[in-house]
Amino acid sequence: MTYQPIDRDQFTASTALTVETVRRVKHLSTGLFSFSISRPASFRFRSGEFVMVGLPKEGKPLLRAYSIASPAYADELEFLSIKLPHGPLTSRLQHLDLGDAVYLGKKPTGTLVTDALLPGRRLFLLSTGTGIAPFMSLVRDPDLYRQFTEIVLVHCVRHCADLAYRNLLEGQLATDPLVQDQALLQFHYVPTVTREAFRTQGRIATLIEDGRLFESVSGPRRFDPGCDRVMLCGSMAMIKDHASDLERRGFIEGSNAKPGQFVIERAFVG
Repeated sequence: MTYQPIDRDQFTASTALTVETVRRVKHLSTGLFSFSISRPASFRFRSGEFVMVGLPKEGKPLLRAYSIASPAYADELEFLSIKLPHGPLTSRLQHLDLGDAVYLGKKPTGTLVTDALLPGRRLFLLSTGTGIAPFMSLVRDPDLYRQFTEIVLVHCVRHCADLAYRNLLEGQLATDPLVQDQALLQFHYVPTVTREAFRTQGRIATLIEDGRLFESVSGPRRFDPGCDRVMLCGSMAMIKDHASDLERRGFIEGSNAKPGQFVIERAFVG
């Protein structure tokens, strides 16, 4: 199913949605793409939050939650998506082109935000697949580098081509005018691949157990609830497994109402 345009003239502005314009589309691999859309002047969000994005279907909006990958100060909103040939929405989103229209929700929300974490020294952002998206917003937020001494972004994928944003992250965010100086000293990127040859191979759990996850940072070569904070985003199985592991290590899950030592996006897990 290909992209079907939104009739802007028939759109009702009183809904909880706005109609935005596609500014950029980038096909990263056979199964992965990103797209950027215009940002309403009134749209505000915290780094790490998600928002509803969609297209019309049978006269009604078909919406899905997408984490915002762009930094909070950007003029555009960027999203990362998989390509599902038979997915109700992704089968159509992957055919987006410049100038096309999409629906955007007006109320971003989520728990992958620093407000849900207690103060700490090391922050570990553990992601698989498109779960890296909210962390791309966070690592370009200047406030993050004032809150934590060291930030480690781990991205686990099956194939090298799925390491979205690899060049930017390997360059220590050197092209970002607001965080490039801090990132050079505080930011650590750990990409790992499970089904192809790569300098780091293995699942995140393996990197934790054998200590490779901690090679680039100071302090203990294990998770310490006294100084470490963790965010998880990826497949449901990955999140549940690592959340259970963290709880066994003495970590307490946080929320916007009650900050803790680790957080997950409950809206995506159920």
